[in-house]
Amino acid sequence: MAGARQETGAEREIVIARLIDGPRELVFEAFTEVRHLSRWWGPAGFTTSTRSFEFHVGGEWVFVMHGPDGTDFPEWITWTEIVVPERIALLHGESRDDPNAFESALAFAAEGAATRIEMRTVFPTKELRDQAVEKYHAIEGGEQTLGNLAAYVAEMKEGR
Repeated sequence: MAGARQETGAEREIVIARLIDGPRELVFEAFTEVRHLSRWWGPAGFTTSTRSFEFHVGGEWVFVMHGPDGTDFPEWITWTEIVVPERIALLHGESRDDPNAFESALAFAAEGAATRIEMRTVFPTKELRDQAVEKYHAIEGGEQTLGNLAAYVAEMKEGR
């Protein structure tokens, strides 16, 4: 079709990164064990209730995020790649059969005594990416989530 425009990956993605004061193995652990995830996952003011959690390729995390206004958001993640302690890839939607599920890849890079985490999320379409940014504040929410992770890792370090 002449004149048809192909979407690029960049138009469909969000990339968020943060330097976290803690060793890579500890940051990775905070992201891969439900006893930790439930304590920090989500934007500011949100809490998380886990229904089931299996951390292995093909395993699922089924949970509900509770918004500060009382709204519940059903969530589902399946792990598609795990390279300890370097990388996690996943598919994330509202449920297993969500046609709008998006892919995320997290890279954990050691930088001295700290860890740089980069979260790269790719949506099926540019429209879904734009909706996530505009309606659900995905960039701010992602930055707040990584901020919660940084604060939680600081607590973990104190407790060791």
